[in-house]
Amino acid sequence: MKFKTIEWKGDWVKILDQRKLPQEVSYLDCRDASAVAQAIRTMAIRGAPAIGVAAAMGIALAAKKTRFSNPRAFTKATEKVCQQMRETRPTAVNLFWAVERMKKILDQVPVCGVEETKERLVKEAIQILVEDIEVNHKIGTYGKKLIKNGDGVLTHCNAGALATAGYGTALGVIYAAWGEGKRFHVFVDETRPMLQGCRLTAWELVQEKIPATVITDNMAGVLMKEGKIGLVLVGADRIARNGDTANKIGTYGLAVLSKWHGIPFYVAAPTSTLDLALASGLDIPIEQRDTKEVTHFRGTPIAPKGMRAFNPAFDVTPHSLIHSIITEKGLIREPFERNLKRIKA
Repeated sequence: MKFKTIEWKGDWVKILDQRKLPQEVSYLDCRDASAVAQAIRTMAIRGAPAIGVAAAMGIALAAKKTRFSNPRAFTKATEKVCQQMRETRPTAVNLFWAVERMKKILDQVPVCGVEETKERLVKEAIQILVEDIEVNHKIGTYGKKLIKNGDGVLTHCNAGALATAGYGTALGVIYAAWGEGKRFHVFVDETRPMLQGCRLTAWELVQEKIPATVITDNMAGVLMKEGKIGLVLVGADRIARNGDTANKIGTYGLAVLSKWHGIPFYVAAPTSTLDLALASGLDIPIEQRDTKEVTHFRGTPIAPKGMRAFNPAFDVTPHSLIHSIITEKGLIREPFERNLKRIKA
């Protein structure tokens, strides 16, 4: 890609500030774990895989900079940072998966000692980033066959390089198909209230010179009725073991529309997004964000003063509306519970 979402710089973590896109390409130099946590919380960096990488790097940064040489004190301080990362955002399971990977390294302090554990934590954080990019390319390889020449591809929110360590999940499929020589058109939901589609996905597609059209979220049904959409591609923040999928608010509505119009609805996600501990989407925690994200736009009120608002960041699409889930291990179809357990194992 022509940009990097997040980088390990040795003494700090460099994060592309997505709040300022597309008007300004600006980076945050996060020099401690609290700055990384704040970047995740405020959506300077967002997207399930990307915030997993960020959390891991925040933990590594804290460990590297700690002055504790006593194993017990070092462990206690670093575990506190792990908890700080867990508390940033509740829905995307990749964040918790990445923290647990770091925690397993931390648990080896009694055997490895403090200095070696610091080095291993840094290596693990970088490895999580490298693996994510590799996984995204594999998702693209498996998914690209679903796109045909002349298709209209509808996507929601941003599941591209900005939402990952690089390349993307749903957009990774689009990039792989385009790179293979297929020619098609992408329709980009603006994705209220934070406009991740209009601001971020559109920006990515412009960088890659892929033809696209931004639509408001309530235009999808008309395009489907007119036969302009051949398939829908979205990412995911958490997938329960029965295949129910949490993704950016508005995804569920698209899935219902797709089912009604007989259009295949695909979810693209790495296996780190699977949460087989949860039986169904009913168990997925849904983040409730500040209502000002709905009533204001970049600080300017767009609703009457005193008006209440509802602002869940995600909704859950039932597995019955999903044609298949595209992972780095292949396409997963019904019965989801059996097949997701198989690939996770």
